[in-house]
Amino acid sequence: MSPLRWLVTALSFAATIGASVYVVWSSWPSDGASVALPWLAHLLGGGAFVLETLSRAWKIQLSARALHLPLRFGTALRVVLGGDFGAAITPARSGAEPARYLVLTEARVPAAGRLLILFAELFLEILSLAVVAIALALLFRGGGRALTGIQGLVGGYAAFVIGIGVAGMALARRNANGPPPRWAAAVGLHAGRWRTIQRSLRQLRTSVAGVREARLGMMTLALVASIAHVVARVLVLPGLVFGAVLAGQATMQVTRATAAPLVLWPLALQYGGVVAPAPGGGGFIEAAFGATLRNAIPPVLFGASLIWWRVYTFYAYVLLGGLAAGRTVLHALRRRRDPSHAASRESEEAAAHVA
Repeated sequence: MSPLRWLVTALSFAATIGASVYVVWSSWPSDGASVALPWLAHLLGGGAFVLETLSRAWKIQLSARALHLPLRFGTALRVVLGGDFGAAITPARSGAEPARYLVLTEARVPAAGRLLILFAELFLEILSLAVVAIALALLFRGGGRALTGIQGLVGGYAAFVIGIGVAGMALARRNANGPPPRWAAAVGLHAGRWRTIQRSLRQLRTSVAGVREARLGMMTLALVASIAHVVARVLVLPGLVFGAVLAGQATMQVTRATAAPLVLWPLALQYGGVVAPAPGGGGFIEAAFGATLRNAIPPVLFGASLIWWRVYTFYAYVLLGGLAAGRTVLHALRRRRDPSHAASRESEEAAAHVA
C-alpha cells in the first residue's frame, strides 16, 4: 500500500474510534455505567469469537481436502486472519481475497489450487449465509415489522450474492471465449476489457468444475463448519449482553423477543458494512449500532456492549491478522530475493493463466 492509502486507513480508523466514543458518550446513563463487562460476558462473547475463527479455518482446510489439496490447519488459520487484516485496511473489504491468495502462495499451494480454495470458500459462505438467514427467519417469525425488515435485509443480501454467482456461471458457459457480444459493446466493454472479463470467466468455469469433482463428504463437513462460523458470528453480541445480565450487572428478560434484535441487527451490520467504502467502516457500523440497538440493550450495558462487540468482531482480527499477514509478507520478501524462486513463480503464474 502507498503512503496515501495508509493515511486514508489511519484517518478511517480514527473516525471509527471517534464514532464509538461519540455513541458511547451520547448514550451514557445519568446514574453511571462501566465499560467493563463481567467474566461470564467475556467467556460467552469471546468464546463465540474463538469458535468463529476456528470454524472458518476448519472450513478452508476441509474444503481444500475435498478438492484433493492438502492444507495444514495452521496455514488455513493464517489464510483466515490474513484475509481479515487485508479486509480491515482496504475500502469495502477489497483486500481480503488478495491477502488470502498471498498466504496460500507463500504456503506453496499451486496456482490453480489457490483459486479453487478461494472459490470454494466463497461458495460455502454464500450457502451457509442463506441457510442461517432462512433458519433465523423461521426462528424469529412474527417478531414485528422491524424484525421482518432485518430478516429481509439478510435474506436479500444472500439472494443478491447467489444471483451474482448464478449470472457469472451463466456467462462463463457462453462467453468465456470469442469476441465481445453486442450487449457488451453497447455498455462500453471494448475488446481489451472483455478479454479481462473472459479470463475471469474461464477461471470461474475451472473453479466450478473443480468444485463439482470435490469429495462430497468432506465438502459437507466444510459446509457444516461454514454454518458454524456464521452462527458463532451472530452469537457474539448476545453472549456479551446476556452474559452480563446473568452475572447480575443489569436487569433484562432473556427471551426470544429480546434476543432477536441482538442476533439479527449485528448480522445485518457486519454483512451490510461491506457497502461502507472506508476501511473499517469509517464509523458507519458504530453509528448504525447506536441507531438500531440503543433500545434493545440496557443503558448500563450499551456502551460496554458496543466497545467489546467491536473488539471481538473487528479489532481482534486486525491485531491477529496483522501478526499473521506481517509474518507472511516478510517471508514473501525473503523468498523473492531468490532468483530461482522468482523464476519458478513466474512460470507457475503463466501456466495458471494459460489454463
